[in-house]
Amino acid sequence: MASASIDATLSAAIDADTSTEEILLAATNHDLDALRKLFRTYDAKVQDSDTGFSPLHAAIASCEPDEHVQDETGMNGEGDAINGHALSEQSALATVQLLFENGAIWNELDNNDDTPGCLALRLGLSKVYDAIVDAGVRAELLFSRLDDYELLPDEPVDGEDGTHDDDHHDDDDIIGFEPAPKRNEPLPRNTNGPVLTNPNVNSEDYLRSNLTYSADRLLDSDKNAVMMDWETEIMKISANKLCPKPGLRTMNVGFGMGIVDTMFLANSPAEHHIVEAHPQVIERMREKGWFEKPNVRIHQGKWQDVLPKLIAEGVELDAMYYDTYAEDYSDLKLFFDEYVIALLGTHGLFGFYNGLGADRQVCYDVYTKVVEFHLDEAGLDVEWMDIDVPDLAGRGEWEGVRRPYWANIKTYRLPTCKFLG
Repeated sequence: MASASIDATLSAAIDADTSTEEILLAATNHDLDALRKLFRTYDAKVQDSDTGFSPLHAAIASCEPDEHVQDETGMNGEGDAINGHALSEQSALATVQLLFENGAIWNELDNNDDTPGCLALRLGLSKVYDAIVDAGVRAELLFSRLDDYELLPDEPVDGEDGTHDDDHHDDDDIIGFEPAPKRNEPLPRNTNGPVLTNPNVNSEDYLRSNLTYSADRLLDSDKNAVMMDWETEIMKISANKLCPKPGLRTMNVGFGMGIVDTMFLANSPAEHHIVEAHPQVIERMREKGWFEKPNVRIHQGKWQDVLPKLIAEGVELDAMYYDTYAEDYSDLKLFFDEYVIALLGTHGLFGFYNGLGADRQVCYDVYTKVVEFHLDEAGLDVEWMDIDVPDLAGRGEWEGVRRPYWANIKTYRLPTCKFLG
């Protein structure tokens, strides 16, 4: 009996050792029958140890045409991945959909730092790309719902402080989970790639960090770009849209280099509120004379602490702009869910710096749809304006900066929001 038990254990171990290869091979060949059989026991959350390819990567990469067998149109044709020919987008789409049904992660990174969406975009697989974006939106909306979940009073707790150790849910169990991005922040790299010193800057660490100002940029202590001068055109257009005439009441949250605040003042508002929490930035504002500027009211502290006081004071605004650093999407959502509605007048306008997921087109596309959905839930209609992103790498903008955040995106989507109806 003991021998039989050992044999069964060994057999299960061997099966587990080969399951990843079998899933990846079936995904590569768009073999839906084989995948369905494998998914009776396993799920799609596997990666190749050498390339970092997930089944999604494998299914998409097999559509890349072999340069020796490409047809005269240069488009992908039907074929056989095993024999080196490209498979069709139609079969890839069916495979991708099956993989998502079985736990595939939409933004998994391979060893080249590519997500499946990056591959689909590069290969011109528009239907597959759209399916990945839709899966990303579903996953992020699910995560935001779970993030709002609160414990019932009689639920068991794990920690002494009365909260679950896993913060109310297990992120690894969420299909397609990835932490919501912050301003200018790329996705964390997988364990097979280079590891960043500080890939997820949080607000408290940022507020304690030493900042470095130069002529064209503001960097944190880890040489991450808090703000850069190339964003001036974006800020100018935002301020002009939000404050198109003199005499309005305006606010900006997150001073940084003061670019958008300068643009607001150029439009002669009746009053302009600035909310800033970093002590070094506040000191810089003193040095540059911002505390003495007419019609400017500066609020020192985190907006989460400042804005409730302004609401109690009865402040009403015509325009609000949000551009903080080291806060993530949940903070932006809280801002427009709770405070824009409370402070903005009926015909007022709201804008924000739209750098959500700005290291990859697929992440940018996902978060455009996610924020649009949540704005609608909050009673806000958003209008997008496309602005060309300049060749920042060619201009040397990233020299001395730890990581670029607009290197792969050609178009900035500028949001202007107003109340529905």
